[in-house]
Amino acid sequence: MMPLSEVRAQADDQRCAAGPATLPAELAGWTSRHPIMAAGAASGTRAAPLEIETAADATLRPTSEMRYVTSPEKPGDAASYGGLFAFTVQHAGTYRVALGAGAWIDVLSGTKAIASTAHGHGPDCSGIRKIVDFALEPGSYILQVAGSGKPALPLMIARAP
Repeated sequence: MMPLSEVRAQADDQRCAAGPATLPAELAGWTSRHPIMAAGAASGTRAAPLEIETAADATLRPTSEMRYVTSPEKPGDAASYGGLFAFTVQHAGTYRVALGAGAWIDVLSGTKAIASTAHGHGPDCSGIRKIVDFALEPGSYILQVAGSGKPALPLMIARAP
């Protein structure tokens, strides 16, 4: 008997065979990702900058190498991956963090985690598994990723309409 996760994955593959979903305007950059290496500590985030509305294929680090800014609520096990990324917000508003796979995320201002305002899924057949919204003011932030089951993670930060 096939595990339920495999049955669902096969059904998704069949449903999505016609092609990728149409993405909302703020996530249009999802299909043009550039590579980025996650920082393993806050001191390295300048070398791991994310641009708003520009998607990335992030290479994460083994959890054992991570020095998180603040302890993630769900850090994952020893076989998981994580990373830190810097980004800057120019205008106050709601910003969406889109992920292509399961992982725990925190948006940090200094060492303080910002509470999320909404959670959801990306459009079917888009490759976006998870979207988390945050109300942000202008300033510098760190995106902290933890508990990823894989060492690579597509991600993007976009301003919500």
